[in-house]
Amino acid sequence: EEGKNQEPGVGTTRNILESFTESQEVRGLIGNLKGVFGDLVMREMTMEKFIGIMDKYQEQPHLLDRHLEWMMNSLLDIVRDNGSPPPLVHLAFKFLYIITKVRGYKLFLPLFPHEVGDLQPVLDMLAEQNPKDSETWETRYMLLLWLSMICLIPFDLARFDGNIISEEGLARMPTMDRILKIAKCYLVVSDKARDAAAVLVSKFIVRPDVRQKRMADFLDWTLSMLSKSSFQTMEGTVVMNGMLQALAQLFKHGKREDCLPYAATVLECLDNCKLSESNQMVLRKLGMKLVQRLGLTFVKPKVAKWRYQRGCRSLAANLQAQGSVVQNRMVTVAANEADDEEEYDIPGEIENVVEQLLVGLKDKDTIVRWSAAKGIGRITGRLPKELADDVIGSLLDCFSLNKTCLCSKISFQETDNAWHGGCLALAELGRRGLLLPSRISDVVPVILKALTYDEKRGACSVGSNVRDAACYVCWAFARAYDPTELIPFINQISSALVIAAVFDRDVNCRRAASAAFQENVGRQGTFPHGIDILTAADYFAVGNRVNCYLTISVYIAGFPEYTQPMIDHLVNMKINHWDSVIRELSTKALHNLTPRAPEYMANVVLPRLLPLSVGTDLHTRHGAILACAEITHALCKLAEENNRSVTYYFNEKSLEGLKQIHQELCSRQLYRGLGGELMRPAVCTLIEKLSLSKMPFRGDPIIGGWQWLINDSLRSLPLVSSGARQHIKESAVSALAALCNEYYINEEGEADPALQDELVTQYVSELQNTEEMIRCGFSRALGALPRFLLKGRLQQVLEGLKKVTLISPADVSFAEARRDALIAIAKVCQTIGVKGEGSQEEYVCKDNVAQIYATLLSGVTDYTTDSRGDVGGWVREAAMTSLMEVTLLLVQNEAELINANICKQIMCWLAQQSAEKIDKFRAHAGSVFLTLLHFDHPPVPHIPHREELERIFPRSEKETLNWNAASEAFPRITQLLGLPTYQYYVLLGLSVSVGGLTETTVR
Repeated sequence: EEGKNQEPGVGTTRNILESFTESQEVRGLIGNLKGVFGDLVMREMTMEKFIGIMDKYQEQPHLLDRHLEWMMNSLLDIVRDNGSPPPLVHLAFKFLYIITKVRGYKLFLPLFPHEVGDLQPVLDMLAEQNPKDSETWETRYMLLLWLSMICLIPFDLARFDGNIISEEGLARMPTMDRILKIAKCYLVVSDKARDAAAVLVSKFIVRPDVRQKRMADFLDWTLSMLSKSSFQTMEGTVVMNGMLQALAQLFKHGKREDCLPYAATVLECLDNCKLSESNQMVLRKLGMKLVQRLGLTFVKPKVAKWRYQRGCRSLAANLQAQGSVVQNRMVTVAANEADDEEEYDIPGEIENVVEQLLVGLKDKDTIVRWSAAKGIGRITGRLPKELADDVIGSLLDCFSLNKTCLCSKISFQETDNAWHGGCLALAELGRRGLLLPSRISDVVPVILKALTYDEKRGACSVGSNVRDAACYVCWAFARAYDPTELIPFINQISSALVIAAVFDRDVNCRRAASAAFQENVGRQGTFPHGIDILTAADYFAVGNRVNCYLTISVYIAGFPEYTQPMIDHLVNMKINHWDSVIRELSTKALHNLTPRAPEYMANVVLPRLLPLSVGTDLHTRHGAILACAEITHALCKLAEENNRSVTYYFNEKSLEGLKQIHQELCSRQLYRGLGGELMRPAVCTLIEKLSLSKMPFRGDPIIGGWQWLINDSLRSLPLVSSGARQHIKESAVSALAALCNEYYINEEGEADPALQDELVTQYVSELQNTEEMIRCGFSRALGALPRFLLKGRLQQVLEGLKKVTLISPADVSFAEARRDALIAIAKVCQTIGVKGEGSQEEYVCKDNVAQIYATLLSGVTDYTTDSRGDVGGWVREAAMTSLMEVTLLLVQNEAELINANICKQIMCWLAQQSAEKIDKFRAHAGSVFLTLLHFDHPPVPHIPHREELERIFPRSEKETLNWNAASEAFPRITQLLGLPTYQYYVLLGLSVSVGGLTETTVR
């Protein structure tokens, strides 16, 4: 059950490392480079080994920090050695790149040696490189990073030129121009060196000497390259990528006063590029990056004095408060409002920048939206209070709650993107204290809506990213605001987060909600029953969806603040969910939650569900019918426990409404077609639950209607899709059993003879139907009939089922029917009971036991194959199970009915099946074999060679022996060849297996 209901993405295991344990091995690998670079195989093996070691530290790269310096120096010593051949140098740079990939170049940069003496050799090495060589790009990437560090040396570059007239009389290029030429050359390549060239530009152009002489020219060149390129072509995309990276890095690292004169021109050029129309995600992201950097250049770098600041924060104080309001510790930053708003002009371009960022929040790609959200946060922090409030107002317009209208700017396709981007931006603003408490009342309704945002699109839904981002907003608010500010909204937020943590369909959203709830409990200290809930619904507990719906929810609903919101959420949002698994889980959750609020369920929820159960929407109808069934059953159980009448919680209208569901669906012909595949099992579940609830419908015409539906569902099995068949069959059979037990038995515990005759005769006659699925359905139905309906009709039923198990030329491929008939025979035997001297019409007795065993044993010899493969395997599996069930039934009641010959046959056939080539069937046979061998209450009589068998299969290994593994099963099975009784059968099983296709099994 645990594994079956686990979702993709639930895995939480990861290796937690404590230190860089392979440092000696890495030393050896680096020291050995000179010896291996010439041998291709050795070189690749060394490389793979190093990558394997480094990749282990991707999630904990800080463990490498103490070792970075010696690793870099060892590798650069190889590079600086004039005797190192080019392949060895390239290999050293490959190793350096792998380290930067794990630790990140920003932390790596300061470790590069950056003395004056390094400049010329690095420039010379770069000059020797071929920008088009795809094998050595790591060398160029690392050299450019190294150069970006060296170019920070605090000397005028003109000093390095000396006499720029060379011996041949030609003018040499100045160092400044050499570096610029290299940067420009690598800004237009398509490999990783382009990123390093952008870093080089940002460090080099901002040097005072370069800025005066070359900055304007470089920007002109960049803008002309941008305007000449088109994102429609591959080459154009590569060039634009390089230019945008260089500009974004330059405006990030350059001083404001140096960049401001050029900002308007760059913005204009960027607008003309129309990047928002490009389908290249990276270009749109870089465009967002550059736009926000330009925006930050236009406004002064000052921290807004009006922003909200939460004062001292103490976890201990929050927890001591135990739900009471923690005293407000907000720090008043400015005593005087006049000082607060220092007057200065905001350039007109800021409006353009903010507008582009707001549009970026609706982009189709997450990384573009995230970049735009960060930009909104950074720029808003530098604006005056009134303008910042305008930005927040525009941002809240992203959350359009309406679907598309002709005048709407947000198309239907973008709705969820706008919501996601908007949530990210709100979280950024909250984190930075830019959402003042006066705005919280506008924002909270939006967050509550976002926490349950789920929109059907085609065969799936969108919105999990929106819900995840909404949890991030709640997490950010917990850290940003004083508890007093959020007090009015605490109940709403806490309920919404609990609902998301327990009832969200996606595991990452449940975990995000759990984390946000935990943050609020710790930081705010005002969430009702926070610690108790957190203990039950922590990160690991919410990983299993079934556990969330059926167990954790019941515990949390025990706190009155959460009971009603949880029930309302299931009724309003989940029973009409597009995913049938969620609908079914929700109805089971409602069953479990009913004891927490029985009056609310009976007086509010049930009357709301009854009209929905006959509504027009298929999913809502399906969920509502199942919910009515589960809630009714729970209310009746509750009434029974409290010694009240079954109908204590129901009024006349509710009872009538429950009866009307089937009649309404029948009159509207809603059992037909694809909708019928959902409606039939749902109403069968309703019939089952109402019968188990002992509803006072005895003698009511509705019983006939329900019986018709069960029979019709079993007859309609051939018409439904193969996926739905099993579910409809099981639902109908369960409903039949419950219906008969409640409504067909009289006070004396007997059945009405006419009704019994009609029902049993009709079902037995359907067993000879030409449709296989109809045989399946009615076989299982006969197996589910209660004892009072089988009494006096046992031979008729067993004869009918026996005929289904026989193979004739007409129905040779009816393996599923034979399987279901064998299962039904065992069920009938268990229902009817054993009495050695009894009548064969009423009991399993000495007169019919041989016939029953003969039928079951014939099933073990079914080796039918068709286009589906070994379909006889299904029959053999069912026959083995039924043999075990009937044998254990007889052993526990009247063991003398089992004779030695029958027992020998059973054990021999099981031994043959235990040498089966298909793992699943072999494992099943082995399990049945050992169950019969080791059964103790009392032991099964007449087992041949019992002592030898118990030596080969010790009792202690019954659970641990893995029959699925051929290597474990066959060495045990072959030992049976020494026992005369089993020899022939085991040899036969092994012969079949050795002719199989699976190589390991054959061996």
